[in-house]
Amino acid sequence: MTEDYPKALYKGKLPIGALELECYVLDNNENSRIIDASAIFQAFERPRRGNRKADVFIDKKGNEITLPPFLASKTLYPLINENLLSLLTPVFFWDGKNKREGYKANILPAMCSLYLKARREGKLLPNQRKLADQAEILQDAFATVGIIALVDEATGFQKDRKYDALRLILQTYIAERIREWIKTFPDNFFSELDRLYSKDTTTRTRPPYYGTFINTYVYKPIEKGIVDQALSKKYKEDHKKRRKHQHLTDFGADQLKLQIGRVSGIMSISANMEQFKRYFKRQKTPLLFPDLED
Repeated sequence: MTEDYPKALYKGKLPIGALELECYVLDNNENSRIIDASAIFQAFERPRRGNRKADVFIDKKGNEITLPPFLASKTLYPLINENLLSLLTPVFFWDGKNKREGYKANILPAMCSLYLKARREGKLLPNQRKLADQAEILQDAFATVGIIALVDEATGFQKDRKYDALRLILQTYIAERIREWIKTFPDNFFSELDRLYSKDTTTRTRPPYYGTFINTYVYKPIEKGIVDQALSKKYKEDHKKRRKHQHLTDFGADQLKLQIGRVSGIMSISANMEQFKRYFKRQKTPLLFPDLED
């Protein structure tokens, strides 16, 4: 009996520098973006030695998890987080009549973060330092548009994905888990806001319309308001009422910081709020998903 695995709907090669990584879009309900298992080794320029198996990793809850061969390095185990663990389950699928093995494409940026963190903390062995160098190259490619969009372009799925744009945006920007609170809006952002509104405020005395300003000019322009709608829904459903940005993925948080920078720049050259609004209208916020353009 044929094993009931999803099928490759689209396939292609993802070019990153001198590399070409085999990737797929599957026909399951999630339209999973998949990187071929062998391409993981290729991405970090590591040899694949037969069927070598990795050691068993014990997570914080005491569960035993068999790590894939490309992560077989005990020096890295203390740095493995839940996000990476959730991506380490192999995905089996059919490519025509051939059974293939791969991993969700998000595993690549997650592994880049792992290697770069290991380098910062001095936990890489001498023969592993090249992994961090390669991670920088890969991460630079992902930072521009994101791994999901790259796979869609490489496989040709991008041409047919307009119907799927909303789900793609939410998958790219909205995290399943709550992020740790990190200061996101710099002090000078509120200093400029105080100047434009002729106010002298503190964290506790900022008026409600400051929040309206942030929603209007920071959150809503990102992907034409779709991200803000999802964040607002998350906020309403969160009984602890955590900050909006805590519901973002790493990529989403980076895009938020870029938008904060754009708004801060316009505030800094504006003499008053009316002038700010005129300048802001001239700016077009870049879209990760151009399918949303009218």
